[in-house]
Amino acid sequence: MKIFVKNNYLFAKNQSFRCSVGHGGLSNNKIEGDRCTPVGKFKFDKIYYRADKLGRIDFSISSAEISKNDGWCDDPSSKFYNQLVQFPFESSAEKLYREDDLYDIICVINYNTDPVIPGKGSAIFLHICKEDFAHTEGCIAVEKKVLLQISKQIKKNSSITIEN
Repeated sequence: MKIFVKNNYLFAKNQSFRCSVGHGGLSNNKIEGDRCTPVGKFKFDKIYYRADKLGRIDFSISSAEISKNDGWCDDPSSKFYNQLVQFPFESSAEKLYREDDLYDIICVINYNTDPVIPGKGSAIFLHICKEDFAHTEGCIAVEKKVLLQISKQIKKNSSITIEN
């Protein structure tokens, strides 16, 4: 499956869906904390999800259930930068187990993953949007029902292209 993001819409399987992107817009030169969504063509590394809320789901790519101690390191000085970590964690990291539904499904976009370059940006996900489609910190976000549908169709060769 090929997914495209342009003009606050996500296109997949001949359908279009409203989406949110970073508060800073799209960027060809993403850096940590700029609140921008990186431009480019990427694959999906893994899917994390809340089985306690959604039940067990069989995805076509590698997946794991989100646990209460899961986080994602966003500290460029950490050797675990832009990776899954476990709390307690001494460096800065974002909690994946949230009270709201935004991270009930997280499709990890392989931005800055191989190799990981400190300060180039972390935690770029396709996840669930807020009800008002408010901007993200740099991720792409769609409605929960849309992400449930799309995430089940993501395969190893699937890609997401983010365009200005």
